[in-house]
Amino acid sequence: MQHSYRGRFAPSPTGPLHIGSLLSAVGSYLQAKSQNGKWLVRIEDLDPPREVKGASSDILKTLEAFGLYWDEEVIYQSKQHHHYRDALEQLTSKRLLYPCSCSRKQIQEASNLGKIGYIYPGLCRNGLLTTKERNAQRLISEDIQITFEDKIQGLVCQNIYQDVGDIVLLRADGFYAYHLAVVVDDYRQNITEVVRGYDLINCTPIQRYLQQCLAYSTPTYAHLPIIIDKNGEKLSKQTGAEAVSFTHIESTLFKLLALLGQNPPLELNDGTVCEILNWAVKNWSIKKCTKTKIKSTH
Repeated sequence: MQHSYRGRFAPSPTGPLHIGSLLSAVGSYLQAKSQNGKWLVRIEDLDPPREVKGASSDILKTLEAFGLYWDEEVIYQSKQHHHYRDALEQLTSKRLLYPCSCSRKQIQEASNLGKIGYIYPGLCRNGLLTTKERNAQRLISEDIQITFEDKIQGLVCQNIYQDVGDIVLLRADGFYAYHLAVVVDDYRQNITEVVRGYDLINCTPIQRYLQQCLAYSTPTYAHLPIIIDKNGEKLSKQTGAEAVSFTHIESTLFKLLALLGQNPPLELNDGTVCEILNWAVKNWSIKKCTKTKIKSTH
């Protein structure tokens, strides 16, 4: 059954939203609303050691302040563990998982850097390299090309086996991995299109492969440009990106529309949040979006 448009914004509560995160929120919101679709918010609180107390509520307050209201109850990944466990059991029954005891050092010494880190060389595919009390669980990757058409970036191709290796779906510390959680959640929430930052584009072939392994439907994808700082690095909490300010909400929204290539009329800069978003929804075109990187003006 084909669902009407359903999009989502899925921040991690490792701190308040910065301007780069808000750009993704605005882009995904406008893509959904321009198609009379639903826009959902999911809090990706998978990694408790990295969580910042109060960040989840701060993120939601920021979205509301900018007029970005979600259409259904917010989902928290920390409450979805039983669904991730079910997916692992399904993959186990298909003999697509195996335990891995490798340390980061062992992997680094035996492999090369790939598109999203060191390429796992299959050290434990035929049996554990070392004996440990707790092991990670890896998905067996096939030596095949995963190809899709991104609505902003164009054709994307990746060979999971050659470029990434076998993917960890359950970490040795017992936490579920991002790739598993996001695929299960997108499927369970009937997400029809994923609009997110360009920095995640190399994760998409992995997730599409996992969707195939689980016999899930596959959303379409659009990867928005990312904002970079004066050093050319992506704005992030790790690089000291500041929290979004509430003092100039309207001008910030106007600026984000400009950064997204939407060419808002100058008089809109004096509009209310509601007026700016109404114009943006009516005039939104994802094809106008800048492709990969935008320099921060902060």
